[in-house]
Amino acid sequence: MATRSSLLLLCCLAVAAGAGVLQEARAQPDSNGFISIDCGLSGKAGYVDNATKLTYLPDAGFTDAGTNHNISAEYISPGSSRFLDNVRSFPGPALRSCYTLRSLVPGLKYLVRACFRYGNYDGLRRAPLFDLYAGVNFWTTVNITDPATARAIEAIVVVPEDSMQVCLVNTGAGTPYISSLELRPLKNSLYPHVNATQGLAMAARINFGPADTFIRYPDDPHDRTWAPYIDPMIYEEITTTKTVQSVENNLFEVPSAVMQTAIAPLNVSSTIYLPWDAAPSTNDPSPAFITVMHFSELQLLQGNATRNFNISINNKVLGNITPDYLYADSSFNTNPYGGSSKYNITLRASTNSTMPPIINALEIFSIMPTVNIPTYSNDVSAITTIKKQYQVKENWMGDPCVPKTMAWDWLTCSYAISNPPTIIGVNLSFNGLNGYISTSFTNLSALQYLNLSYNNLTGSIPESLSQLSSLTVIDLSGNHLTGSIPSELLKRAQDKSLDLRYDNNPNLCINDTCTTTNGTKNLAIYISVPLVAVMVILLVLLYCFIRRRKIGDSYGDVTVQLENRRFTYKDLQMITNNFQQLLGKGGFGYVYYGILEEGTQVAVKLRLQSSNQGVKEFLVEAQILTRIHHKNLVSLIGYCKDGEYMALVYEYMSEGTLQEHITGRDHNRRNLSWRERLQIGFESAQGLEYLHRGCNPPLIHRDVKATNILLDVKLQAKISDFGLSKAFNRDSDTHLSTSILVGTPGYIDPEYHATMMPTSKSDVYGFGVVLLELITGKPPILRVPEPISLIHWVQQCLSHGNIEGVVDAHMYGSYDINSVWKVADIALKCTAQASTQRPTMTEVVSQLEECLDL
Repeated sequence: MATRSSLLLLCCLAVAAGAGVLQEARAQPDSNGFISIDCGLSGKAGYVDNATKLTYLPDAGFTDAGTNHNISAEYISPGSSRFLDNVRSFPGPALRSCYTLRSLVPGLKYLVRACFRYGNYDGLRRAPLFDLYAGVNFWTTVNITDPATARAIEAIVVVPEDSMQVCLVNTGAGTPYISSLELRPLKNSLYPHVNATQGLAMAARINFGPADTFIRYPDDPHDRTWAPYIDPMIYEEITTTKTVQSVENNLFEVPSAVMQTAIAPLNVSSTIYLPWDAAPSTNDPSPAFITVMHFSELQLLQGNATRNFNISINNKVLGNITPDYLYADSSFNTNPYGGSSKYNITLRASTNSTMPPIINALEIFSIMPTVNIPTYSNDVSAITTIKKQYQVKENWMGDPCVPKTMAWDWLTCSYAISNPPTIIGVNLSFNGLNGYISTSFTNLSALQYLNLSYNNLTGSIPESLSQLSSLTVIDLSGNHLTGSIPSELLKRAQDKSLDLRYDNNPNLCINDTCTTTNGTKNLAIYISVPLVAVMVILLVLLYCFIRRRKIGDSYGDVTVQLENRRFTYKDLQMITNNFQQLLGKGGFGYVYYGILEEGTQVAVKLRLQSSNQGVKEFLVEAQILTRIHHKNLVSLIGYCKDGEYMALVYEYMSEGTLQEHITGRDHNRRNLSWRERLQIGFESAQGLEYLHRGCNPPLIHRDVKATNILLDVKLQAKISDFGLSKAFNRDSDTHLSTSILVGTPGYIDPEYHATMMPTSKSDVYGFGVVLLELITGKPPILRVPEPISLIHWVQQCLSHGNIEGVVDAHMYGSYDINSVWKVADIALKCTAQASTQRPTMTEVVSQLEECLDL
């Protein structure tokens, strides 16, 4: 009879203590989509973990709450993982403190792991107890009493949006803290128990092998941590050095390194007995469990030798198994076990077996309900922007409305039975708010009550507030607002459908007439100010005339007439907070993030003063953008020609460039699904088609590439950067000739390269390369190891019918193969050597639209 031993259970997986206990790493599998955060790491620089070779980042970009601490020196071990030497703690005042993990794939399964080592970081020698939430759903209670113990708490969940929050909640039993946070994408075919309403919280993951060996990435490409069995003395250890493969359609993909070891009783009459305790809690009074057992025969059985055994849980026989030689298979229960405080797994040889039972690995999970619905995503985006603009701290962390007990202060939410909660009331009165009224309030589509009274708000009342059809009360009293009250708001106030309060705003105008407090004084002002203003304007015009003549002499005959809003250089400094946030750099100059006075986000493209060519490109781009308007072309809001300073002010595209998404260079960007990629390609094609067919004269962009396709918050694509654009004769389509080759290597039309005569088909060629990037996720020029164009690489793969080998692995198999084939065919036609064999952009738009319908 086997001696009873206890498993590692219920969120108590010990963290691997460094490279010494990790199996020696081999080749690095793809880690794209991995997020690894060292919580409490100071500074901005990350580091490469010695054991896994994964890059860990500081957590400053993932949370704006908490403080960093090092654990006590007595608990630091030279061989432990670096992230265990520090923590981030969250003393409040908010009860809930959250990390936000972005750039995720909506609907995909993810493994999320949080690690904790108290280490007496606060000198109190009293480890806290607190709750952990995955988004809006309770995950587990963290209760680690030993300050030296490091624990990993892990779950597998479906992420419904393109971001996920992990929140620590203070329950009154000490300050929450965390050592590290990790996120790993999983294939949706794995762990079939996990769906939109149910996750799995790990209770144990055991590798029945050497007692001192932890296995994780890179041996496990999914970076699951396989802990050794802690009491193997009563069993025989069986090992092999041969590769153990998974059976077809395996639902768990246990790595070969785990399956190469197993345990078995010392004789055929003995059993493998694996018990565990089910500890009920306040949040989970009756825990339910899923067990997943992994088996593979590691010995080549001779003659009549057979290994066959029965699997029982709590003396209930679940089935019979005969492991296959060097093939991994799994046995698991579909319906959770529940209703008991103790469980045991028993493996017993069947009557006709000559060999004892074996087991290679075991996973035990508790069911984690994920039925809570988060707040309507548009409302979350809007209120998050408002929070950032007004720098609201307090308890504005996590989901605004869910759970109800943790809803944000000063918000009122509506909770429908079948729909996501929505924000219907915002009360930010007496909060010391500065700046302008955010236009993001307009995006709270169900808003009924808005109170911004007695703050320091300036500027005008946004016209867009009139669009809030459900709004019944708006209180703007006690601010410093100027301008006129929007007529639609006044109309609604007059017909009693809106309670509009605006008193104590002395400079606010009603019906185009401003209230005054001192008639005589104001009359003097009315007379003197225009006279002074006229004098100032005349002096400014004289100065500008002289200055413009000097600039004109420097830049020749290049001129432009602009009708958009004109900014001064001082305006740009205010808009960009003195050019604080750099978005990017190009040949023209630097691009900075800014916010206009009414809250509109913009990108400011400031010319470098070192290049005349930059001036010419500026003037060309400005001239083009003042006369073309299309939903898939970036919009020009205004410009600056202030002495030697020149700048263009565009609408802000919050999701950056297409290249950042498809190459993964920016870890804050999300992976794109195939449907999203196809939609982006279609919209980009529409923008180029407009340049070719909708403009008079038509335009050639001449620098079509992934970095010149920008994405807004809804991932709508817009063509940008028209500094190299030229007009052409539509009738001949070859009228334009140049003396200088422009464009970007990998995207340049070979015919244009040879003739120096770009055509609209040159844009088609560059767009074809972009389509291939969307399919493959690879750059236009590969090095494998010798340089090869992406076009030729795709042609080689497709010549063997290998479409799967071309498709970007970061789509995780979620794509329509027929759609991909058709887009690849379009892309290769676009990149034909002869321009006459390429389609027009109009034809490309039509064909991509057909792909969207597949």
